[in-house]
Amino acid sequence: MKRIASVIIMFLMVVAGIAQPADTQIHIFDPNVKSFKIAPLSNMYFPPIYVLGSDDVLNVNFDYIDLDAQYLRYSVVHCDANWQPSQLVESEYVDGFNQADITDFKPSEATFVHYFNYDFVIPNPDMVITKSGNYLLKIYRQDDPDNVLLQTRFSVCENTMGVYAEVMTNTDVDYNAHNQQVNFVVTTKGGDRISDPYNELTAIVSQNSRPDREVTVTKPMMVSGNKVIFEHIKGLIFPAGNEYRRIDMVNVNSMNMGVEKIQYFEPYYHATLYTALPRVDGQYLYDKTQFGRFTIRTSGAYDSAVESDYIVTHFTLYTGERLEGGNIFVQGEFTLGMPPEQCLMRWDPNNGTYNCDILLKQGAYNYQFLWVPDGTGVGQTAMIEGDKYQTANEYLVKVYDRPFGERYDHFVGFGIVYSGR
Repeated sequence: MKRIASVIIMFLMVVAGIAQPADTQIHIFDPNVKSFKIAPLSNMYFPPIYVLGSDDVLNVNFDYIDLDAQYLRYSVVHCDANWQPSQLVESEYVDGFNQADITDFKPSEATFVHYFNYDFVIPNPDMVITKSGNYLLKIYRQDDPDNVLLQTRFSVCENTMGVYAEVMTNTDVDYNAHNQQVNFVVTTKGGDRISDPYNELTAIVSQNSRPDREVTVTKPMMVSGNKVIFEHIKGLIFPAGNEYRRIDMVNVNSMNMGVEKIQYFEPYYHATLYTALPRVDGQYLYDKTQFGRFTIRTSGAYDSAVESDYIVTHFTLYTGERLEGGNIFVQGEFTLGMPPEQCLMRWDPNNGTYNCDILLKQGAYNYQFLWVPDGTGVGQTAMIEGDKYQTANEYLVKVYDRPFGERYDHFVGFGIVYSGR
C-alpha cells in the first residue's frame, strides 16, 4: 500500500507540474574514485570559489584506483542559490561546448595500490564560464556520459558587493558557553543602493564547509543607506564544536602524529590510530587545524600526487557503552561525497568501542566524530566532541542577488571569518 501511495503522489506531482528536486549533493558514485579535492590553485585550504575574470583558477584533483587508465570527461550545470538547476541553457553560461576531456593524468609510482592521478583546472580554454552562480561539476567516462563517476560543487563570484562578517561568542542564546553567532553586513562596492534588499538577496552561511551546516537567510534585520545588515538572526547561531582531531601519515616507516603503528598486510598498509575518547567533559585545548581539510603528502617524495600510497586507516572511539538513538560518523573534507556506510562508526560490544576503516592516501588529515540522531541528516558535535565557545571555526558567507526580472541568482560577494582569533 505504501508503494502504491508513493506512486500516486509522484503522479499527482507530475500532473500538477511540481518538479522533484534534483540531486546536486556532492557524491562519489564510483568506489574507485579516491582523494577528491577541489580548491583554488593559489590556496588549497580555501573554499572552491572562482572570482569571474581573475587570474586564479580552481584545481580539481583525484585518483582512480585501477591498473588501466580511464579516459574521462567533465561538464557543468548552472544552479541557483539553493543548488537547483537554474533556468539558463548551457550556451548562456558556457562559451562553446559544455564538455571537456581530462588530458592530464599519470600512473602512480612504486606504490602497492596502483592508481592514476587526474588533474585539471577550471575555467580553462576548453571550459570558459561566463556567468556567476553555483555550479555542479560532473565527471564521467568519455564513452559513457550517463554514468557519472563523481559530482561536486563550486561557485563563480562577480565580486561586486562587499561582505563583512564577524563571529560572536556572546550569542542571543548564551554567553561564552556552547555557541557562536555570525553577523554580517553587505554593501555595494560602487556606493549605489540595492533596489530591493528585502526581496532580492539570498545569503548562505556555512561552518567549516560542511553541507549539513549551511543556513539560508533571505531577510536582513535592517537596511541603512547602501548597507544591508544581518544581525541577531537566530538561524545564524551555530554549535561551536571543538578543534578537529589530526593525523599524519606521511611516512610509513616512522612515527606519525595520532598513529599508533603502521604495518603492511598484503595488499595494503594498515594504520592503527590511537584510540580516541569523547571530549565533552574535557577542557578546551587550542590546536591549529585546517578546519577539516586534508593534504596529500609523502616524506621524501618528488611528486606526492603519484608517489603516495594508500593506507587502510583504522579509527577507534571508546565510549564504554552503546549510544542509543543515532549513529556516529567520521567527518572531514576527505569524507565529502562518500556513501554514509563508508564513514559510519560500527559498535563493537566486546571492546566498548566504535570502529571504522577507511582507505586513505598518505598525507595529513583533520577529522572529528559527529553524532547524527535517527531521522535527521545534521551531524552534532555536542555528544562526542563537545561544544566549546573558544573553538576556531571557519565561516563562509555567500551572497546572491536576483533583481526583479532576472532569470538566475548572481553570486555577487562573499566573506570568510574565523572564530577564536
